[in-house]
Amino acid sequence: MTDLEIAHNTTLRPIEDVAGQIGIPAEKLEHYGKHIAKLPLDLLGEQKGKLILVTAITATKAGIGKTTVSIGLALGLNHIGKKAVVALREPSLGPCFGMKGGAAGGGHAQVLPMEKINLHFTGDFHAITSAHNMISALLDNYLYQHAKDGFVLKEILWRRVLDVNDRSLRSIVTGLGPATNGLTQQAGFDITPASELMAILCLAADEADLRRRIENILLGYTYAGEPFTVKDLGVAGAIMVLLKDAIQPNLVQTTENTPAIVHGGPFANIAHGCNSLLATKMALSHSDYTITEAGFGADLGAEKFYDILCRKSGLQPDLTVIVATAQGLKMHGGVTLDQIKEPNVEGLRSGLANLDRHVANLRSFGQTVVVVFNRFVTDTDEEMALLKHHCENELHAPFVINNAYTDGGKGAEEMARLVVETLEQTPSAPLQLAYADSDSIRTKIEKVAKQIYGAATVSFAKPALNRIKLAEAHGMSVFPVCIAKTQFSFSADATRYGVAEGFDLLIRDVVINAGAEMIVAIAGDILRMPGLPRDPQANHIDYVDGEITGLS
Repeated sequence: MTDLEIAHNTTLRPIEDVAGQIGIPAEKLEHYGKHIAKLPLDLLGEQKGKLILVTAITATKAGIGKTTVSIGLALGLNHIGKKAVVALREPSLGPCFGMKGGAAGGGHAQVLPMEKINLHFTGDFHAITSAHNMISALLDNYLYQHAKDGFVLKEILWRRVLDVNDRSLRSIVTGLGPATNGLTQQAGFDITPASELMAILCLAADEADLRRRIENILLGYTYAGEPFTVKDLGVAGAIMVLLKDAIQPNLVQTTENTPAIVHGGPFANIAHGCNSLLATKMALSHSDYTITEAGFGADLGAEKFYDILCRKSGLQPDLTVIVATAQGLKMHGGVTLDQIKEPNVEGLRSGLANLDRHVANLRSFGQTVVVVFNRFVTDTDEEMALLKHHCENELHAPFVINNAYTDGGKGAEEMARLVVETLEQTPSAPLQLAYADSDSIRTKIEKVAKQIYGAATVSFAKPALNRIKLAEAHGMSVFPVCIAKTQFSFSADATRYGVAEGFDLLIRDVVINAGAEMIVAIAGDILRMPGLPRDPQANHIDYVDGEITGLS
């Protein structure tokens, strides 16, 4: 059966029953239909459970299955009698209609109702998009209305966003035509997951912190070199109104009716790649085990989870799970995409270096690591034996094969028992972050690039240096860094699979996210507005006889 068929054949429980499993009373829920609810922030309590991060080897076009493992682990833990909740990001319409076709797990390890989660869900993405562009409109109006007073910004840093992959919007001109159309200026769009408001929503500790961060958003600089912020614009209250519901995490259920919290959705290749802090804390308040994931490979998602989210929140993962597939490792071992389903022990062996590098990186943060393999029907017993031997005898890391995709919680039982055993015997040490708050912005970038990516050198284009100088001049050097680069390589070159070494990482630009309190460094040719592939998934999505097809 397809993902959609499995989803449609699952009998969903009323959301009140799902909430009751983790001690949340029905009267506290804010319903979005029968099977989705918002969780008010007054449900947050003290951390009750252990935190497990799920990350992966370097992404490939073959897919890795990190979300499926995250959901599967929650299913497996509940299957063996543990109280577990998975906290995930919300899917973006851009990839859903572009390359992915959905991002709610797969097979018998999904969060449901998957069509609603993959599409408009509770409107969080729309709220963020509207709030972001409301700031743009209010800023443009302020400049238009005050132009006669002599007010002008030397540079506008704030770009518009849209949750669609649209390369034509990367660079545009606004205000063409008569003067009543506003000031003519160069502008552009990023995708909503790259919005600073998305990052702010996902990093905010509460409503007061959300408002504080919104007020601090840097919109541009005056000719006197002074920053102009949302607080100066005087519209933080209006933006809070648009985000008042979006800040509340969303409660849904899995294919086995266990609770799942889905909230926020920054990409890890262009943003910080974690679901909201509030969602993770909500899960930790109501479960013995909380599973969360960080986007793409561990060089991106996991590093940012530790260095940004944990640094700011004080969260400490008790264990990190890294996900791999034989097909993905073969690609990193030099096997072409059209041949990765064929048996190839040597290609697999060559690709293991990618896994090894990620495990070493994770251990440098003080993390205990469990290796989980998603097995495909084309994988051979010989290949699985090689993987098991390598992990247990060379990496000295616990190893398990995940079968949650085909068998749900029962197929994840072995994985769940291994995770519980590892947590009890060898939990992670306190986090050892990649850099100190007191390091300069350049030093922070260089430490991540050299220690995590394997770069030999880091170079900075003039626009990046200018932005860093501005940030430091206004006391922002204490912020963590968020490096935006390709997800397909340790380097900024998407074609360099495996383990790239000895390369120069070019930082061509820097984005100052003063509200999110992080410095975004743009590496190589990465873009914050993706384009669509030659054959986008939208070509295969349809609505026929009351049923959605192609969304999986």
